[in-house]
Amino acid sequence: MNIAQALALRGEAESYERQENAWLLEHITKIDSFDLVMKKDKELTAEQEQAYVEGLKRIEAGEPLAYVTGSQPFWTLDLKVTKDTLVPRPDTEVLVETVLHLDLPQDARIVDMGTGTGAIALSLASERPEWEVTATDIYAPTLEVAKFNAAAHDLNHVKFALGSWFKALEKNQFFDVIVSNPPYIDPQDKHMKDLASEPRRALVAGNNGLADIEFIIQNGKKWLTANGWIALEHGYDQAGVVYQLFKKYGYKDVRTVKDYGGNNRVTLGCSK
Repeated sequence: MNIAQALALRGEAESYERQENAWLLEHITKIDSFDLVMKKDKELTAEQEQAYVEGLKRIEAGEPLAYVTGSQPFWTLDLKVTKDTLVPRPDTEVLVETVLHLDLPQDARIVDMGTGTGAIALSLASERPEWEVTATDIYAPTLEVAKFNAAAHDLNHVKFALGSWFKALEKNQFFDVIVSNPPYIDPQDKHMKDLASEPRRALVAGNNGLADIEFIIQNGKKWLTANGWIALEHGYDQAGVVYQLFKKYGYKDVRTVKDYGGNNRVTLGCSK
């Protein structure tokens, strides 16, 4: 089987499936996906062909491509991904942008709660090496993935803490920003069937998906510096209620930021 034949095994020309095929072939052959068409007559080795066909089967069975390749690009980083982590989504980069645009001290202290692969924490640390960034997660194997990614990108100044939300933090710690992409999907959401391969604990929250969001907003103030911020990712249809939660618990300058698709994706508020 040559590269052209391999690319054509799944999906129509110019389809997203063909693009996934190219990314999978890039991973297996180490040929840049943009160069594959130029090398379309190149024959795959038996090992490459077997790995490719098996990878396509896993994708067709519902696994994300990132689980097959073991990595996912996010911001400027390439991050290790395992079945203990969610696959970082491009829309979460909006959360990184939002924090970077805040008026913060040069030596700002940031905590990324429920860090997963470390995507948010490590992206912020890579852009602002003078910031003190802490990343937390409730699940030890997940936190190990984040630590691996930090080491892989020489972001050794990032700190890590294991525990459920604020229980992971030491007493008398204060932050200029609490940032999080918490679980926010309703357990009954019809889209859950499409996310069955990813860890449910990182996706689903009670109270129609709002339980963790409200917990962070309600309890976060005691961990914030004066005029500190909480910035949260949420579902496209949750902005109104998240905005009201920030208001309910006494935050100021509350606002919502849209993602790259024009959907309400991030809401943030400042402590008084």
